This record gives sequence, structure tokens and C-alpha cells, in this order.
Amino acid sequence: MNETEIHQIIENQKTWFRSGTTLDIQTRLEALRKLKACILLHEKDIERAIHEDLGKSGFESYMCETGLVLEEISYMLRHIPAFAREKTVRTPLAQFPSRSYQKPSPYGVVLIMSPWNYPFLLTMDPLVEALAAGNTAVLKPSAYSPATGHMVEAIVRECFPPEYVSVVTGGRAENICLLNEHFDYIFFTGSKAVGKEVMRHASEHLTPVTLELGGKSPCIVDQTADIPLAAKRIVFGKFLNCGQTCVAPDYIYCHESIRKELIEEIKKQIRKQFGKTPLINKNYGRIISQKHFDRILSLMDHEKIVAGGNTNPKALKIEPTIMDHVTFQDPVMQQEIFGPVLPVLTYSSLDQAIEIINSMEHPLALYFFSSDKKAIQNVTTRCSYGGGCINDTIIHLATTEMGFGGFGESGMGSYHGKTGFLTFSHMKSIVDKKTWLDLPMRYQPYRKLNNKLIHLFLR
Repeated sequence: MNETEIHQIIENQKTWFRSGTTLDIQTRLEALRKLKACILLHEKDIERAIHEDLGKSGFESYMCETGLVLEEISYMLRHIPAFAREKTVRTPLAQFPSRSYQKPSPYGVVLIMSPWNYPFLLTMDPLVEALAAGNTAVLKPSAYSPATGHMVEAIVRECFPPEYVSVVTGGRAENICLLNEHFDYIFFTGSKAVGKEVMRHASEHLTPVTLELGGKSPCIVDQTADIPLAAKRIVFGKFLNCGQTCVAPDYIYCHESIRKELIEEIKKQIRKQFGKTPLINKNYGRIISQKHFDRILSLMDHEKIVAGGNTNPKALKIEPTIMDHVTFQDPVMQQEIFGPVLPVLTYSSLDQAIEIINSMEHPLALYFFSSDKKAIQNVTTRCSYGGGCINDTIIHLATTEMGFGGFGESGMGSYHGKTGFLTFSHMKSIVDKKTWLDLPMRYQPYRKLNNKLIHLFLR
């Protein structure tokens, strides 16, 4: 798609949005009902597309992508009328007589740029919330997951006219064309490097943005943790989608007294969950591209590998791998791994661990395994991170009742459920001043009585 075509899509959406069609609550509900029916109709096609791009099993693609999108749609269908309603707030006495209220209003034409690691979920979830809030949308799926991108395009064409929702496929050239356009809101999920470019382009038009990035999310395990259960849940969260998850535990930071026990339990769980030969496990996916495969291999120090390490270059597969005796100076600790490699580091005091974590870039997630309530309070209060779990991994993002997002280097803004509706809405603050009384004290000329009254009202 060329620059002229992209520009025309956006202009058509602006015209359609200004017509007021999307402001109608029934229009929004009908759009989401149609989208839900279409996803259910094409469930197997979506599964095949995700498998073609990432090798995910049908169970995993439904659990982590399609099912979560359907849940988000169902949630919005139940709550849109309430979320879109005006909310009356208290009016100060000085503004008597009047009514003060907040009115959620859609931004307009929004751009949603999604990544390749969860190509269906991270395209459709923001779309659901953007439509629920009354916007039109342009979707830009990642070029690294073409099968899912084409599936998204087919579903959108089946459900919506292009002036409501459009999909732009392609690579860097199309990204640049889109970012040079003037959108009313931009929602981006991806790497920090690209996120900076998105923000730079958005600043040209003072366009508000949500950036869902990533980072090195720590997984702290203290000496009071249930080690077998911790290992089970860490293995699930780390090696889901071959570690290609923005909130996967990037590294383990455990108390030195439990290092050996924890590593042995993790080895057991890898065998239990993926078998003795994970590379031939049909439910274990693959790395998205040769570029990312080579990057992950460059982070693996074979002298420190204590489990896994085998690869299948032709299939772009890497075994679940554990690295021991890792330090913060090792190459594997200099960037987000985004693959099935799990470094293990140790600490001697929790205060020391917190201090080191806080000296690094703010991670998108943090996980803490412990049964010590005081330690849990200490970590959740003092550590700076987007969100996380106590005694589990990953699952905090799978709820519509809490917002999900990072801050600082791991992003800005959040979404999911009501938080997502508000992300794609501007809250207008309105005072409806009545005409049957007009207090004179604010008008010139000011008198002593005005001064006394203003002090009375504003204290």
C-alpha cells in the first residue's frame, strides 16, 4: 500500500468519525457482536495462521490469544453502556448553581501497531477497546507474522467498512507512512527502540500515545518459597511461546541458599512439561525468524548452560535452556532475552536485591515467590515495575478488571477492561451553569464584600 492510499484511508476515517456514527452506543455494541461472531466462525483459521507464524499449538493459541480476545469482547458488551455514561461529580459551592460532570468521548482515528509475538491478541485486544470507546481504527500488524496479519485483514474486511476499521500490511515503509500521518491517538506494542520512533513521530502532531514495551522482568525467589511450585510456574511463564512474551520472567534472582534446589526443580519441570526432547514436541513452538534465532544464540554462554542448549536451526527451535553462575555483566543480562533462555543469579540479602533491581531500567513485570508477608510487602512497595504476580507468573495480564502496562523504559499507559476503554477515551470535564441565578461577586468592580465572600467560599 502506497503513501497516497494510506492517506486516503485516514481521511475517509476522519470524515466518517465526524459524521457521529460511532458515538451511538448501539453502533459500538453491534460492531463488537459482529467481530465476536466472525472470530468464532474463523477460530480454526486463526489457529492455523498463528501456528504457521510461530508454531503454537491450538490449545496455546486459544488460551493466550483467541480466547482472551473473546473474553475482552464479552466484557465490553456487558459494560459499554455504563462506561460511556456521563458521571456527575461534586460541584464546589463557589460554582453554585450548576452541575459538574465528566463525559467520556472517543479520540477519533486511532492507529494500533502490533507485534509478532502474540499477533492476534495484541492486534485485536486494543481494537476491541478502541471500538468500545467509539473510535475508528487503522491496524498495522507486524510483517514478521504475515499469516496472522492476513487473517486479521480478512476478519476486518468481513466485519467493517474501511472507513470504520482498516488494516495496512507491509513492513518498514508502511510503518513510516503511517507515522507521518496525523492520528488522534497511537497505540503501540513492541520494542523500546521502535517505541522511541513512534513517540518521536507522534510528537510532531502532539498525538497522545500508549507504549507497551518490555524489559528485563526479574523473577525473585526467596528462601521461604515453595520451591517445587515456584519451579512449575516459572517454567510455564518463561517458556510459554518459546520465551517470546513481553512479560516472561527474563531472569531468576534467587537467594543463594536455594539456588541448587531451585535449578534442579526447574530441570524436572522442563522435562515434565516439554518432555525429554522438547525440540520434537509438537506443542513447543519456534523462534519467529532467523534474525531473532541468531540473536538468542549469541546470548547463550555454553560454559554456563546447565540444562538444554540444543537447537534445531532448520526449524528455528531452541530448547528450554538454563544458565547458572550468571552475573549482571554477562551478555545475556545486557538486553531483554525474548527467548527460551533462563539465567540464574543469586543474592544474599533481599535489600541488596531490591537495590540492584531499582538501579536498572524499570521492567514491565516483576515476580516474587515467597511466603514471607513482610518480604512481599517490601518488594511490592519498594520495587518499581509495571505489574506482576506474587507466587506466579504471567497471569496478571489475563484479567479485564485491572489495567496492564509499564512505565518509564517499559512503556507508558495501560489497557484491558475499563482501563482500556478509558485509554481510548478523552474525559471531558463539563460544568453546566444554571441561568436562574448569577452571583455577582466574581465580576468587577471588586468590593470589600466580594473579598469576604471569596474567602468564605474558597477555604
